[in-house]
Amino acid sequence: MKFGISYVYWQNNWPGDYLHYAGKVKKLGFDILEIGAQALLSMSDKELKELKACADDLQIDLNANIGPPKEYNVASSDPAIRAAGVDFLTGIMKQMTKIGSNDLIGVQYTCWPSDYSDLDKPAVWARGVQSVKELGKTAVEHDITMSLEVVNRYETIVMNTAEEAVQFCKDVGNPNVKILLDTFHMNIEEDDIADAIRFTGDLMSYMHVGESNRKIPGQGNLPWGEIGQALRDIGFNGDVVMEPFVLQGGQVGESIKVFRDLSNGADEAKMDADAENGLKFLKANFL
Repeated sequence: MKFGISYVYWQNNWPGDYLHYAGKVKKLGFDILEIGAQALLSMSDKELKELKACADDLQIDLNANIGPPKEYNVASSDPAIRAAGVDFLTGIMKQMTKIGSNDLIGVQYTCWPSDYSDLDKPAVWARGVQSVKELGKTAVEHDITMSLEVVNRYETIVMNTAEEAVQFCKDVGNPNVKILLDTFHMNIEEDDIADAIRFTGDLMSYMHVGESNRKIPGQGNLPWGEIGQALRDIGFNGDVVMEPFVLQGGQVGESIKVFRDLSNGADEAKMDADAENGLKFLKANFL
């Protein structure tokens, strides 16, 4: 099991200085830096090479997170938009190979957040499955795991629960298409978080961790001991990545709906210390 954190913990706009954050997360004891996937499309080959060299030197993994905007919605009723979405995600996977990244995670089966313009869930589902089938071929070709993130009802109509995610992956039928469960979203949608993890079983490749209030694990009320036991029950050996959102405002705050400062006025040093303590907390509960 490897542990990581998203760069957006420290800022409220995207993208970010991934070279800076790579060094920071290594110093704090993490194995993974989760970066914004879309930024890879605007980076030059020189910049991508530099990022890969940095990650290799630090011996950390770079995982790419994407929430495709609606013009790249692979579940759209418009064939042109679906095709654009497939091209968009294919392009990201090709760029990922240049930085040695093998994990594409996020809402890759529709757009994020949903604009709720199409509430015909079976139709949206079917189009998403077909597009992910196509994308899965590229994932196999480039040795990339697509971990599809299950998010709550306020962000998509497609996959809100582990049960739905398992069915979606079965419909796709590709060994490189797996499931990402996120404790924040699970707290909203699941009857029992631990049981949902056990139900997902070996289809689960990735976990986002954050409290129900979007803070660092250990600063809220989620049942981390039970979550850790469920992970051990399924023999989980994937990536566990913290995705706290604590800074008010900016592009990130607007997208995630952070309308008050959840950091309690913390400076960067205090945020670093909180992240480090969160990592220790997770290891104590999960390992």
